[in-house]
This record gives sequence, structure tokens and C-alpha cells, in this order.
Amino acid sequence: MKLVELTQFLDRELNLEAFRQDHSNNGLQVEGSAEVRRAAFAVDACLATFELAAEKGVDFLFVHHGLSWGAEPRRFTGVTARRLRTLFNAGISLYAAHLPLDANPVFGNNAELSRLAGLIETEPYCLYDGVKIGRIGDLPSPRPLPEIAARLERELKTAAQICGEPESTVSRIAVVSGGGGMDALEQAASAGADLLITGELTHVMFHCARELGVKVLAFGHYATETVGPQALMRHVGGKFPLELTFLDFPTGL
Repeated sequence: MKLVELTQFLDRELNLEAFRQDHSNNGLQVEGSAEVRRAAFAVDACLATFELAAEKGVDFLFVHHGLSWGAEPRRFTGVTARRLRTLFNAGISLYAAHLPLDANPVFGNNAELSRLAGLIETEPYCLYDGVKIGRIGDLPSPRPLPEIAARLERELKTAAQICGEPESTVSRIAVVSGGGGMDALEQAASAGADLLITGELTHVMFHCARELGVKVLAFGHYATETVGPQALMRHVGGKFPLELTFLDFPTGL
């Protein structure tokens, strides 16, 4: 298919117009081949991802964390030069979606994490840069915290960090992938959640979580943001006859 057709489809499906305030320059960031036969999906725009995409003959690469943020890069040297050289030499187009992928209610990172956690009837929560990027909802019935942790550990293939009484039960859960931080925690408490599922658990969150009465399960920034690109890949695969692959480079963070 034509590159322009795929990018226009993604622009619409991800509703990029609603995220103009996002620091990420969402959308097509590097223009490669005008035709797309093989597309890959990944979390990070990095040399390892680009080299594997080139090795697999990929024409189009979707990432959650792109190369272009705000006014950067200003100089195409060093790491940036090596990354761009790899893309241009292989004719690979790079498309990035940051907050649009976090917030999407169908195939976003937080929609997928909510589904994997077993939540029902979720709604948007966690205001960030003018938009609500997370999800919040209830379990069908209260469940033990270790059960939720084990379920997501299996799905995400990673170990959870747990903040709060490990033998407690939870029912209302807030979800923010990646680095939700204190904003996610405080807004989870205000929305009546007794558990926050997120990527990063920072030192400053520990005592606040205890004082707010919100448990936290953190599964790593990377792991919690693999689910959106894979869900979007399945969505694209249901619409277009492309060869699709997910490129996995865990950071352990």
C-alpha cells in the first residue's frame, strides 16, 4: 500500500489532532519508501530497533517513543546521525505516537493494560498536558493484590514492584503506563482507586502512596508500553494486507 494511505489512516485512528500539546512530534517523523509491504511496531526509536527493522526488510516502523521531541533534534550528528543514516539507507519510514497511543480507548497502552488486569467499564482519568491519558475502572469483584500482580507478570513477562500491603484486596484500579508518577498517584486517590497500575515506582511516591491509601503495582516503563504498539499492530493487520512484526528490545526499566 501507499505510505500516504497508511499514515493518513493512523493519523485518524490515533486522533492526532486532539494532541497538539504533546511534546512528541506525533505522526510521520522520517519519510522513507513511498510503498509499504512490511511494517514493524516497537516501543523505542533506537539504533537497535532500526538495525533489526532494516535486517527484516521493513518499509515502515511505528514507535511509541519517537526521534523528534519539541524542537529537537537540532543537529544531526552522533547518535542522531547514526539512527537517521540507518533509516534512510534502508528506506524505512518512521512514525511515532506518544500520548495518542497512551490515551486511545480501543488499542492504547492503558486500554490494553486495563483489559489484561480484568477491569470492566473503564473511563478516562489522569489529566496530563490537557488530556486524560489513563484509564480507571472496577474489577467484577474484589481480588487479592498478589493475584493481580501475578496475572500481569505473566502477560507482560516481567516482575512487579509492589507498594502497599501485599495481602490486601483491591477493586477499583487506575492505570497509567510508563512514568505516571505523582500525578497519576494523586489523581488515582482523588478518583477513589485503591490500586494504581503503572510503569515506574519512584522513591517520592512511596510514602505518599501509603498516606493516600493507594497500593501501587509497577511493571517497568518499557513493559507497560509494549501492549499498545502490539494492539495497534493487530488493528492495522485487520485492515490492510501487510506483513507485520513486533520488534522487542526490553530495557529492564
